Parts: sequence; structure tokens; C-alpha cells
Amino acid sequence: MPIVAATKESISRAAEALARGEIVAFPTETVYGLGANALDASAVAEVFAAKARPRFNPLIVPVLGLEEAESYAAVNETTRKLIRAFWPGPLSLVLPRKPGCMIADLVSAGLDTIALRAPNHPVARALLEAAKLPIAAPSANRSGRISPTTAAHVEAELGNLPAMILDGGPCALGLESTVLGIDGSDVTLLRLGTLPREDIEKVLGCKLTKPKAG
Repeated sequence: MPIVAATKESISRAAEALARGEIVAFPTETVYGLGANALDASAVAEVFAAKARPRFNPLIVPVLGLEEAESYAAVNETTRKLIRAFWPGPLSLVLPRKPGCMIADLVSAGLDTIALRAPNHPVARALLEAAKLPIAAPSANRSGRISPTTAAHVEAELGNLPAMILDGGPCALGLESTVLGIDGSDVTLLRLGTLPREDIEKVLGCKLTKPKAG
């Protein structure tokens, strides 16, 4: 059985599994994520395979906060304003990738952007700290199916595909993060999730734009 209680020891073992190129499921405040070493294209490919996810669909990379985000992406004042207001929390930001960013191109589906989020869950944050490497982590379910909010949901969906499923109990929010795309001062709502649109617009002082058709 791949489900293990999320303890300091099991989180350390999960970090070691990630370093070996294995995939690991873990809780966040939104839904359970399926993580892989974001520097290792082969490990990232295992996530796509486990989820039966099209490779043109980018993955979100969880980070601890602004400092780590700045090592992977170009962060402007609009981005900093959103990070100050909502991180850690259920907001993902699609930002321009920094030149020389070491994260595997497959994570970004070959695009010149990267999606980042700082989770607000003690197990997710402990795993990021223990791994000492960037993790690519979409929801731990097969594509097109309901995102898991318990370790048992993950096991029912993915069986033994993850090397380990860290059980941190039910997710507090149970709905995916809201996703924004940032291009200069232009902020586009790419996916409405847990964080309400109105809260974001209040912080920005303007209306969000919708994605352009096509």
C-alpha cells in the first residue's frame, strides 16, 4: 500500500524518492498533488503518463514563496502585489520563464511561461523544504476526472503508480487554485478556482481580462 501517514520521516523518504526520479502524491490545502522532480524530464514524463495528460497541458510548480519564484520566473510589481496578498494560498500565477531556467521544458509544455503557486499546507511545504529541488505537481488524478481531496481518492485513481502517497488528511478547500496569467500589467483569468475573482480585482484595483479566443 503506497499510503503512509505524513510524518517527518515519511516526508524525508518522499523527498528521497523525488530525487531518484520517482513520483509522489501529497496534500495541499486545495487538492492532492502528484509531484515529480521538475529538473528531470523523465520524471516529469511519468506524471503525464500516470495522469494520461496531454503533453501540451503545462504543469504547476509549487514553491515556498517569492524568493523561489524569482529564481524561475520574471516577477514584476503586479506579480509581487498578488503574491503579498494571496501567497501562500490557492492562487497560481503563469509568469514569463527566466532565461536559463533549469526546470524541464516539458513542465511548461515548451512554452516560454511557467506556472507557480505557494501552497498553504504544512505537509506540502515540509516536502518542498526537504526535497531541496523544484517539484512539478498537477492534481493527483487522471485527466478529466475529479481532483482528489483524500489520500484514499489518490490510491483509487492511481493505485501503485506513485512511489508514496503522503496522507495529510482531507484537503481543507477541496477545489483547485485560481490561475492567472500575467503579461506586464495585464492580468488574465485563466481558471477560476478557490480564490474568488472579486478578491483579486480588489487587490489589483481593476477588472480581470478573459483569455483571447483562439
